[in-house]
Amino acid sequence: MNLLADIYYKYRRVLKSVLIYLMIAGPGIIVMLADNDAGGITTYAATGARYGYDLIWFLVILGPVAYIVQEMTVRLGAVTKHGHAEAIFDAFGPFWGWFSFLDLTIVNWLTLVTEFIGMTAALSIFGVPAIATILIVSAVMVWMVFQGRYWTWEKLAFVFCALNLIYIPAAFMVHPNVSSVLGHGIIPHFPGGLTNELFFFLMANIGTTIAPWMVFFQQSAVVDKGLKERDIGFGRIDTFVGSMFTVVVAIFCIIVTGTLLYGTNIESAAQAAIALMKIDKYVGTFIAIGLFDAGFLGAICISLTSSWAFGEVFGWAHSLNHKVKEAPWFYACYIFALLSAGAVVLIPNAPLVLITLFVQVIAVTLLPAALVFLILLLNNEEIMGQYKNTLAQNIVASVIVILLIILSTLYGVSALFPGIFK
Repeated sequence: MNLLADIYYKYRRVLKSVLIYLMIAGPGIIVMLADNDAGGITTYAATGARYGYDLIWFLVILGPVAYIVQEMTVRLGAVTKHGHAEAIFDAFGPFWGWFSFLDLTIVNWLTLVTEFIGMTAALSIFGVPAIATILIVSAVMVWMVFQGRYWTWEKLAFVFCALNLIYIPAAFMVHPNVSSVLGHGIIPHFPGGLTNELFFFLMANIGTTIAPWMVFFQQSAVVDKGLKERDIGFGRIDTFVGSMFTVVVAIFCIIVTGTLLYGTNIESAAQAAIALMKIDKYVGTFIAIGLFDAGFLGAICISLTSSWAFGEVFGWAHSLNHKVKEAPWFYACYIFALLSAGAVVLIPNAPLVLITLFVQVIAVTLLPAALVFLILLLNNEEIMGQYKNTLAQNIVASVIVILLIILSTLYGVSALFPGIFK
């Protein structure tokens, strides 16, 4: 009888923990899957077509790195109850606050442009005009935030998160050689040596796996959702699950193009989808649908990140839990970001593919500064108390920043002196 009682109470505890997690889950999964945005899918598709499975190992490494960075935002948001922009202003003063804010605003807007590039390119495959895509998706995104509750927005975002997993069945449909995937993809190596082109792809993959907007988004989402210190453990699980999903989706996307398009010069995910349709119309269609979803998911998060940051910096009401009349400037910034970024896509002969790839590289070159602020905040005992970084966390985070600086420097050198790496 006692044994049955023990089993019952253990079951109740487990069930309670699962239910609590399901209530808290959201910011980590959404930010990680939104990380596989239109620019990310283009980067992965181009990586697979150029290098096959050879850089899968690099993405496997980036998964834990993304988790380490984003886990810090969970603690910071839950403890301070402030978004990242506000936390920087409070801790480091106006100069660094404005530096960080302007950095975020520029990169966010450029990244938002790439999301519209991806969405219009994806739907153009099915004959939808770019102007129609921009107007319809903008209207849907505005409708999502006008619901007046963060929880409602989050549930709607989860629908698009689920669709982001479409690359997994697509990879199984191309029947890759598992031994080749493992043999070429798991062992770290630099295919073709340390060339300028390889540096570009490495930087682009870092930029699409870890980006400054992710830090700002997750911290603000944690605050808007109302997570407390007691929720940090579940927030970590949420972030860990999200980091696994983002790597899995990226790897399966590379497997698709690495299997069917290896050796093909692919400049965009839309081009990859069209090429794949000639080989297998269903796989090509999956990739096109996934590209649209990636752009949409990225756009709803990035535009919201900018609106949160504007509200924090200027002292406006800045919560999805506010109605439009309660936070007019918050929603105005959101709408302006969507319309202005969408308008760029309509400019005749704009170098859209080049913009998409270089935005990823720009993001990673600016990432070290964002991470330095994050680490300093997490080491401020007055702010964080018992939740400040441990020595081990500081060592790992510092190594990440140093490696990013080294890679950024090497890429800059390779761009200035093209012949230095062959």
